[in-house]
Amino acid sequence: MQEIPVASLVIGIASSPAERRHLARLLGGSDAFLIVSTVDQAREFLGVVEAPAAPAPPTTAARAEVAPSPQPPPPDLAVDSDRRVLRWRDQEIDLTRLEHDVLLCLVHAPGQVWTYERLHLEVWGNRHLGRGSDMHSVVRRVRAKLARLNAAATIHSVRGVGFRLAPV
Repeated sequence: MQEIPVASLVIGIASSPAERRHLARLLGGSDAFLIVSTVDQAREFLGVVEAPAAPAPPTTAARAEVAPSPQPPPPDLAVDSDRRVLRWRDQEIDLTRLEHDVLLCLVHAPGQVWTYERLHLEVWGNRHLGRGSDMHSVVRRVRAKLARLNAAATIHSVRGVGFRLAPV
């Protein structure tokens, strides 16, 4: 019986450029390898199309930083979408459209980590795979507004993964 050679492709997923470089060094001896930032990119490359599902669990490295179970937002914290304002107790502060949309995502799923990709898709309406400085700028402004109101919540970064709303 003749053995038929089988071509193999190794797919590596690493969220940061440093991790991708490290993975490339590790896989350098492989015949063929592909390194992507997200599982969705790998699926797209392979032509696998799935309906959007619940957010993926955070990577192993980020699990330690994520709250064990989502906590409700402080009861006095509200986003008024009609007027596009953030309300904390009896105080209000205006929000830009981007601030409103980012905060709305986080408030509706407090404690849940929103990946950079998912937030960008939800707020900006496209797949962003760049540095994310636009998103970090919006989050910085929202954090400042939460602090100005002395709200009992802030936005925590989960390094290499995304953001989540958490109590102060």
